[in-house]
Amino acid sequence: MAESKKELDPELKKRLKESYDLPWRKELRQAMPVKERMRLPREKMPEREAEERNRDFCEVNVGIAPEAAVREARRCLDCANPQCVAGCPVAIDIPGFVKLVEKGDFVGGVRKIKETNSLPAICGRVCPQETQCEDVCTLKKATGVPVAIGNLERFVADFERHQGEVYIPPAPPDTGFKAAVIGAGPAGLTVAGDLAKKGHRVTIFEALHTAGGVLVYGIPEFRLPKAILRSEVEYLQKMGVELRTNYVVGKTADLDDLRRQGYKAFFIGSGAGLPNFMKVPGENLVGIYSANEYLTRVNLMRAYDFPLADTPVLKARTAAVIGGGNVAMDSVRTAKRLGAERAMIIYRRSRQEMPARVEEVKHAEEEGIEFQFLTTPTRYIGDERGRLKAMETLRMELGEPDASGRRRPVPVPGSECVTEVDLAVVAIGQSPNPLIAQATPGLKVGKWGNLEVDWATLATSLEGVYAGGDIIRGGATVILAMGDGRTAAAEIDRYLRGLS
Repeated sequence: MAESKKELDPELKKRLKESYDLPWRKELRQAMPVKERMRLPREKMPEREAEERNRDFCEVNVGIAPEAAVREARRCLDCANPQCVAGCPVAIDIPGFVKLVEKGDFVGGVRKIKETNSLPAICGRVCPQETQCEDVCTLKKATGVPVAIGNLERFVADFERHQGEVYIPPAPPDTGFKAAVIGAGPAGLTVAGDLAKKGHRVTIFEALHTAGGVLVYGIPEFRLPKAILRSEVEYLQKMGVELRTNYVVGKTADLDDLRRQGYKAFFIGSGAGLPNFMKVPGENLVGIYSANEYLTRVNLMRAYDFPLADTPVLKARTAAVIGGGNVAMDSVRTAKRLGAERAMIIYRRSRQEMPARVEEVKHAEEEGIEFQFLTTPTRYIGDERGRLKAMETLRMELGEPDASGRRRPVPVPGSECVTEVDLAVVAIGQSPNPLIAQATPGLKVGKWGNLEVDWATLATSLEGVYAGGDIIRGGATVILAMGDGRTAAAEIDRYLRGLS
């Protein structure tokens, strides 16, 4: 996550200093000494009971109450040099919004966030704060327990929405320039919001029938309710962003077609929708899904509600999910909710190497998910109808570190084991969507199918065309994609105005 912990630009430093010196901020600091703040316990996020929540798709975390939010905000030391801001890929003025919460100005808090982040209700739920802003929190360095920045971000965003006080910033003067955003995922939504704030006419072209990208097809309802996502998208539309769905750039139209429609700049945020498989024997049996297909069927196409919804999905007695990231956690917890009596994670490394968020692993364990560490599938076994009935696995042990810094798993000879399973979900990553690159001559593509960009500006090999999110990174986090969106929007604005 080194990319997220960047040096703050001078203008941002100046704004943070001005905010820090506000009289009411000084009064809050004086009202409670630092040592007293450091003794305050972290407020726990209320959660639904595991045996209740693992049977439905309702949200797991309930959200903290206003009184708890104020108490948690008091834990913030209001640092003069806030490292948490440098740890945030979209550079939210974190102490500024947290102090507004402490003051009781919840609406002011969310408006402070929206200066640099148009999707706070989403980020407050799915952003890995523990490895970014909270990881570099000064309070964590002093006590080991950071301020619950993500919980407070979610709180103020939900408060604004529930109060019906969603503020739409006034439209700036129209620049007359048109920008096309390809893909309505977190990167594209961020670019669109930032460009709209600068007065440009923005259209998002989305291939699916609804906006959100991985937020809508990849993240389950129990982590990110679709109503929350719709609310955030509607906020952007009220700011003037146009959304065109069922529009596949590369098929419906290409970049040249859009240029002829008057678009002067482009952002490609079409994601990483090409699933990876392990290429082990039997991988084509009925009952084996990629995580992309499995989660898309359930999350976007409501397969959990078949036959009321049109898209079915296999409901298993014993489910195995291969992988150790957040997508694997989402898949296995989904299988459990769809009725699996036994739902397992099969991961080739140990628990310490798992890239999934600590909270997601904790929730999975509470919900009865079984973890088989240092294990990898070697073949799938089918019945006479070509349906999955069992999986052969091999034990692993950790050897020397690989290029990622994690210890490389090494097979243990003779440790094969066969387990009965009737559903397997492969969640070992995905590759960038190749469609736009294939349909756009001159667009340079890297070794792994990612679009090549200048990492300082996110400019591609074509003039006026920028890219960000999973299309350049492979699988990454929502907030890193949003950080790309902010960088690209600033550069697109400069390009349109003739400043670059």
